[in-house]
Amino acid sequence: MPTMTKKIATMKNVEGFMTLKNFDVGSTIAKEMDGLNVAFDIVKIPIGGVTMFEMPTDNPEETKSVKEFSAVILHHHPLRAYYKEAYTGGTNPPDCGSFDGVVGIGEPSGNCADCLYNEFGTGVNGAKACKEKRRLYLLREGDIFPMVLSLPTGSLKAFSRYLMKCLPKWGASNGGVTKFTLTKATNSGGIVYTKAQFQMERKLTDEKFALVQGLTENIKIHSKNIKNDSDRAINKTNSEVYDNPAVAIGA
Repeated sequence: MPTMTKKIATMKNVEGFMTLKNFDVGSTIAKEMDGLNVAFDIVKIPIGGVTMFEMPTDNPEETKSVKEFSAVILHHHPLRAYYKEAYTGGTNPPDCGSFDGVVGIGEPSGNCADCLYNEFGTGVNGAKACKEKRRLYLLREGDIFPMVLSLPTGSLKAFSRYLMKCLPKWGASNGGVTKFTLTKATNSGGIVYTKAQFQMERKLTDEKFALVQGLTENIKIHSKNIKNDSDRAINKTNSEVYDNPAVAIGA
């Protein structure tokens, strides 16, 4: 009986997003990942104005640097993270975090909208002490499972503007292929940081959109239980560089 790995390899021989036509992601995850944590590959945004994404490879210990890539945004949702002490590196989890942007878990926990640390002025330089991010689930052509990209605070305005442009034309963020690039920016304190940029590449055909939409619904279900630790530190650092000119580049 073919393994999940062999099935995926066979499916990748099918052109583009039509790969999804003969692969039931939902049932495969339910069967093969029973009792295991679902974790997808991670795309990382570096700090210090570096304009190269760190992309996953077949070797989990290695990444490759690329200036740009294209993918469908299957799903996206807010994230929040609050650290009592200044972030100093590593993959330590926040003291309080939210994977839906609504309810925080940890200390102080509770409703994010009513939280003291969600107010401007509670963080460094008038910023919020609780950092807001956005997690994106991205599908490249020929892939079966998505990659995860967590947008830091400094990229959220550009992403909001992008959505306002693509939604009238595509109807939904997963209705077309988005091109991702990085640019160098400088905060009010003169510190250079890295910011994501987005560009509409093309709209999906009705047939491809139907396949993508099916995967999107599956990802929405599983996203509630996906808590990747390894992307948390790098994006926390990039958010601090955006908000806090006292943080050293590369820290």
